[in-house]
Amino acid sequence: MVLTPIVLICGDAPLPLPLGSINATRVPALPEKDDFDEAFSKLQVVPEPRLIVVGDDAAFAATLTRLMRTDRLHIELAYVSEHSTAGTDAYRLATGAKAAKAALEGKAKSVPLIRDDAGIALVGAATLEGPEGEKLVGEAYADDSLLFSGTTRQVTIVPSHRMPGVRTAAAPRWRWLPHKWLEGRAVQLGSPAAMLTRDGVRNPRPLKRSTFYRHDEEWLLVR
Repeated sequence: MVLTPIVLICGDAPLPLPLGSINATRVPALPEKDDFDEAFSKLQVVPEPRLIVVGDDAAFAATLTRLMRTDRLHIELAYVSEHSTAGTDAYRLATGAKAAKAALEGKAKSVPLIRDDAGIALVGAATLEGPEGEKLVGEAYADDSLLFSGTTRQVTIVPSHRMPGVRTAAAPRWRWLPHKWLEGRAVQLGSPAAMLTRDGVRNPRPLKRSTFYRHDEEWLLVR
């Protein structure tokens, strides 16, 4: 089987040498719906396409979100980041030239797709905090397990490359204590006002509820 790599360069992300000979599409650092049109049109006409995203976690999450929303989760997806990120850590991916080589030569494997109730995929980390530097007030669960009730400095949610799919932790009372992680299919928070940041992109308004959960389909990650 001969794969056809399609490279999407997001913003001013540098292109590693192993990808230098491939015709690439350049889009904004945080691509939106219409920015994917050119690259996605190629997915329809080439044999065995593999989409390679060169950028950061936000760009990679935007691409995965667009694949999900357009019913293209059968497309193999690779991530090339210049530096380590929450996303490369979550999926144990290489960076730089090693990541580019893996994007071309690696194997695709089905992994859980984690999204939120706004229909946005998560590839690195999401955080929930109180507004304007205040503590986060509310209650959160990972499946049926209580994560916190009352106040906490921050809740962190990360995807896992294995089932059940989501890992989460509330900030410990003292900063020097380790986080206690819970795993589940879903994480739900209720709060008077919570500020959400997904893969480095801050939600414009506070939320009263936020849910991250495993999508009913998996996606194909190249590693």
